[in-house]
Amino acid sequence: MRIIDGVVRPYAWGSRTAIASMQGRPVPSAHPEAELWFGSHPAGSARCVDVAGIQQDLVDVIDADPVGTLGAASTAAFGERLPFLLKVLAAEEPLSLQAHPSAEQARAGFERENSRGVGLEARDRNYRDPWHKPELIVATTPFDALAGFRRPEDTVRLLRALQVSELDPYLGMLAGQPDSEGLRALFTTWLTLPESLLRQLVPAVLAGAVTVLSAGESDFVAELRTVCELGEAYPNDPGVLASLLLNNIHLEPGQGLYLSAGNLHAYLRGTGVEIMANSDNVLRGGLTPKHIDVPELLRVLDFTPVDVADLTPQVRTIGAERIYLTPAPEFRLSRVELDGTGLHHASSICFDMPGPQILAVLSGAVEVRPAGGAPLTVTAGRAMWITDDDPDVIVRAASARAVFYRALVPAAVTAHPGLTSTVATAAE
Repeated sequence: MRIIDGVVRPYAWGSRTAIASMQGRPVPSAHPEAELWFGSHPAGSARCVDVAGIQQDLVDVIDADPVGTLGAASTAAFGERLPFLLKVLAAEEPLSLQAHPSAEQARAGFERENSRGVGLEARDRNYRDPWHKPELIVATTPFDALAGFRRPEDTVRLLRALQVSELDPYLGMLAGQPDSEGLRALFTTWLTLPESLLRQLVPAVLAGAVTVLSAGESDFVAELRTVCELGEAYPNDPGVLASLLLNNIHLEPGQGLYLSAGNLHAYLRGTGVEIMANSDNVLRGGLTPKHIDVPELLRVLDFTPVDVADLTPQVRTIGAERIYLTPAPEFRLSRVELDGTGLHHASSICFDMPGPQILAVLSGAVEVRPAGGAPLTVTAGRAMWITDDDPDVIVRAASARAVFYRALVPAAVTAHPGLTSTVATAAE
């Protein structure tokens, strides 16, 4: 059991306030801070601090004793590596339009690029590892995203509402075939338009959106505002047009969004806790100066229309723990809120599940006490690393209100179906 200090990733789209304020540092920060990684990813392994104050990279801690730290069930299923990456994500500006491959696509793509001699750090490398990358984000502030292809009939209504003559040929493609194949054809056409046509079409669409918004009557206010914002940030980018095809999703704090393989998406703004399979495979489709491999993206994308409800994880509540259920075998995420006063909610919770766990504190502070051991206090912006061979722990609020997120490997849990988490109240 060790305290974890996460690694800040300073991507340009990040916030100068969200992560710094959570950790109690001065704001604004000197540079944008986009993500705080709590994991053992080679690109940014978190630092562990043991009870003696000795620091060590989490990846080295795991490598020294994979079975002891991860457990036999996890290593059997995913190898000698932590199968998930837990993050705090803070987006001040939109991220790129992107999708992730399935497990089969990732393995095949990784082997294919290796056989071609494409370097792992090459700009045109698509597959940096042989793993898939399902992901779940749970909003901690109001959070906006684009995800999944909207029902074609609704997109046809949106395109018609713009009343842009330059759109007519493309609108006809989808109106004439309002299904996944029509979406594929339209998306492919837009993504491969010559720059000369994009310079005409994108400004025309933006002008149409402004006109509709100025009139004050539309069923697509969020969609039109988004296309205007993206057009300003990424002029003449085909991803601006592609945004018109996707569900525009707004999450309130506590709501989640689960993205499986092939789902085209882009986070727009907001802060949340994100957990994903430990992979770096991204196929981009726009809103970025980075490499875009159109044929490979089209091979990976799932054009099946989805409703927002299809992307929303089911939630199960056990006492103070709110569990977000997904089909991902690599991770399970839950939110725990403890009440240090003992007046309204549980003040402590006991965890006795096997496998590796990370408890990331987002507000307040918690005291983590192992059975028969001394407690460690974890403050906001830090996390606790609990291994498979650590004893059971009791987590208590060390402030009037404490909120943390718990990440674990469900494969390890299913190996021991009799083990469950239990809630301890303030009276105990």
